[in-house]
Amino acid sequence: MAKAAIVILAGNESHADYGRMANALEAAKEFAENDADELELIFDGAGTQWIPELEDEDSDYHELYQAVRDDAAVCDYCSGAFGVDEAVADAGLVTLDDYDGHPSIRSLVDDDYEIITF
Repeated sequence: MAKAAIVILAGNESHADYGRMANALEAAKEFAENDADELELIFDGAGTQWIPELEDEDSDYHELYQAVRDDAAVCDYCSGAFGVDEAVADAGLVTLDDYDGHPSIRSLVDDDYEIITF
């Protein structure tokens, strides 16, 4: 059994950012497909900007996102800071604000999650 916390920090401004996001979703999908594994997929920092695009059914990445959406959460503070808080709320995604408005990475480490950032 593996425990992975995949954190998407890459924004959506460059071709490289799209690559990081796509690789993060692929990695998350691999963990999600193994019933013995535990997965936390967190959109944090500039990574929160992906939510409106990934929720759009016309997005090239919508289907891949849908495969892991149930495991996804979004940084509460950063969704506001990057102006996507309404899109996150409309999507009904869980927001995390455990530590000063952000997800608690320490809690994940304490729970033996491997932290993987993209």
